[in-house]
Amino acid sequence: MYTLYTDAATNNETLHSAAGILIVHAGKQQQLRASLPNSDNHHAEFHAALAGFDALLKLLNGTANNVTVQYFTDSKIVADSVKKRYAKHYQQLVDELLAKQAEFNLVITQWVPEKQNQGAHHLAQQALHERD
Repeated sequence: MYTLYTDAATNNETLHSAAGILIVHAGKQQQLRASLPNSDNHHAEFHAALAGFDALLKLLNGTANNVTVQYFTDSKIVADSVKKRYAKHYQQLVDELLAKQAEFNLVITQWVPEKQNQGAHHLAQQALHERD
């Protein structure tokens, strides 16, 4: 099983956004930072999730269909939208995220409070400061 944590950070003045991605497997961590398209924080959270699953797919190099992923996000809109498979204003991003998740054997998505997502949160903040 792989565990994936993602978080987004957005500068509300510039709309610059960045992602923090934490992948945990077999007691080892991979910490990643990524720039995201300029957007509001809700869009950025979806883009961070997409970047996280892209990173995991790249890491697994074609073996994702055998892998179970426990995915943690502190974004209620991302977690709820994946669960419902619908989001009124973000449906295209939900569809993209569900398509990426479908490449895995099983993805268990869970919302966590921000304090339980500090690894990804700090990585996102670092990436945003690098971008600004």
